[in-house]
Amino acid sequence: MNDWLTPVARALDRRVTPLEVFVRDDDAGWVDERLYALLDSCAARQWPIDLAVIPAAVHRRLTVELLRRRSGGAAIGLHQHGFSHANHEVDGRPCEFGSWRPREAQQRDIAKGRTLLLGSFGAAIDPIFTPPWNRCAPFTWQCLLDSGLTAISRDRTAAPFAPERLPECAIHVDWFARVKGTRLAPVEWGERLALEVSLATAPLGLMLHHAGMDRDELAAFESLLRLFAEKGVRGMLMRDVLARRKAVLQ
Repeated sequence: MNDWLTPVARALDRRVTPLEVFVRDDDAGWVDERLYALLDSCAARQWPIDLAVIPAAVHRRLTVELLRRRSGGAAIGLHQHGFSHANHEVDGRPCEFGSWRPREAQQRDIAKGRTLLLGSFGAAIDPIFTPPWNRCAPFTWQCLLDSGLTAISRDRTAAPFAPERLPECAIHVDWFARVKGTRLAPVEWGERLALEVSLATAPLGLMLHHAGMDRDELAAFESLLRLFAEKGVRGMLMRDVLARRKAVLQ
C-alpha cells in the first residue's frame, strides 16, 4: 500500500458503519482524453462518478461518447457546471456567478446552459448545479430554481442557501487541495482524507479535476479506489445521495 493511504486504511478499519462516497469530477468539456482515461479507471472498478459538465464546452463527440458509456452500463451522472466557466469578478477570487454579476445576467446564462445540456443529453442530465470555483452569489439560488434546477454542489464550507428548497450535495475533500497556494503533499492529503473518513456520518464528497490528472495522478486515484474496494466502501451517485436525503425529510 502507498504510504499516504495508510492513515486512510486505519480510519476505515475504525469505522463502526460502512463509508459511502461520491466522486464529482469537474470541467467535463475540457481535455477529453484525460476525462476518458478517468472514466475507464472508474468503469474497470465499477465505481460511479458524477461529471460537472460545462454547457458551452460540450461538443457532439463528447455527447456521443458519454451517452455510449452510460448505455453500456457505466454509472456516470451528468449535471450542469456553470455556463462557460468564465470569471466575471472585477476583483477578489474568481467566480462565474458572483456578486459582481447582476441577477438578470446570471439567470440568462444558467437557463441557457440548462437548455444546451438538455438538448445534448436529454433526461440523462440531473437537475444539479455546480458553480465554477465552488462559489456563487447569495441570490444565485433563486436563479437556479427559476431555471428548473433542484440541487447545488459546492464546498461544504459554503454558507447555506435555503436547504429546504435547494438541497446541497457538498464536497468534503479536494484531490488538488492547497494551503496558502501550495498543494498538499500526498501524506498530508491522506491525513486530511483520513480525518474526513473518521468524521463522516453521511456520504463523503470527493472532488476531482481530470484536466490535472496525468498518469501518476490517475494511478494514485486508482490506488484509492482499490483501497475502497478492499474496505467495503460504497460508491454513490449524487442523485442517489440527494434522493435519500429527500426521502428522510419527507
